[in-house]
Amino acid sequence: MQIVYLSLVLVLLINLVVGMWRVVWGPTAADRMLSVQLLGTSLVAILLILAQALGHSALVDVALVFALLSAVTAVAFVRSAWRTKEQKNDPH
Repeated sequence: MQIVYLSLVLVLLINLVVGMWRVVWGPTAADRMLSVQLLGTSLVAILLILAQALGHSALVDVALVFALLSAVTAVAFVRSAWRTKEQKNDPH
């Protein structure tokens, strides 16, 4: 069963490489942010699979921390983008 888990981790690592390509070459900031969210989700999935495969429960805690950081990053980006849009529309 560990071979299945490790092959899933390999597929997700390939997904990370493709996501990094979009972060570097993304045409807009929104594309880059969505790619970073993909990377965060993939990292959480990798950590959870490795926790199950290797029997290290501490990896689950690390995965939860990364999931929280990913959500906070998305909220911060949206607030920043929203504020920038409002400043462009403000006549003052």
